Amino acid sequence: MDATSFILPLAEITIAGAIINASVHFVPVGGAPAAMATSTGVGTGTTQLAAGAGFTGLLAAATMASQAGVSLANPVHMLLIMLSGAVGAMIMLGLTMLIGQIIYVYGIGIVPAADKCEKDPITGDIQKPYITPGTTGHGIPTVCFVSGSIGAALGGLGGALAYIALQQLGFAAAIAGVLAVGFFFMNAVLASYNIGGTIEGFHDPKFKKMPNGVIASFVSSLIAGAVLIGMAMGL
Repeated sequence: MDATSFILPLAEITIAGAIINASVHFVPVGGAPAAMATSTGVGTGTTQLAAGAGFTGLLAAATMASQAGVSLANPVHMLLIMLSGAVGAMIMLGLTMLIGQIIYVYGIGIVPAADKCEKDPITGDIQKPYITPGTTGHGIPTVCFVSGSIGAALGGLGGALAYIALQQLGFAAAIAGVLAVGFFFMNAVLASYNIGGTIEGFHDPKFKKMPNGVIASFVSSLIAGAVLIGMAMGL
């Protein structure tokens, strides 16, 4: 491979990192308080939830890429691989939010309510009267579910794009998958540091911090891409 053949994979890796970072800011994460239904979102960490969806997307993308007749040189096939990643991630996170919601509503007995908005931007439902005193919301309101689905789709797209770039660099499917997982985690952690705790979704004031995280991932992914190219060249 000559130097010019590395330009496209490097660009794809860099863009993928920025997309992954952006995706994490959409995911509704309530941390430990949400596990006790005292905060809006899913009761786990930002990195864990985003990475879980991203890994599922990577598996879906890798499965599509391994199908007979699928070629990375075909733009339509590349799009199918990326869409497979998006759908896989959306299914994983969608089911996670759905099961969590069932437990919150029927197990704990709370009304899903967002603390960071007066009205749900999707349904227009008023939120504040339904928030239990002493909590910062609970459950997964409609706006959080929609935001999480968008984040999962973006994460799946970004992860799939990174996987495609790694295969274009000549890495075997298994190695490309392992490297893509590490790459996803790197950008998810950067996003988590940028958020600094919990986030409800695109309606949360912390969402405005996303550009800083995207820039950080853009730079770090560019460096990571250069390292991966060096590995592909045997340096």
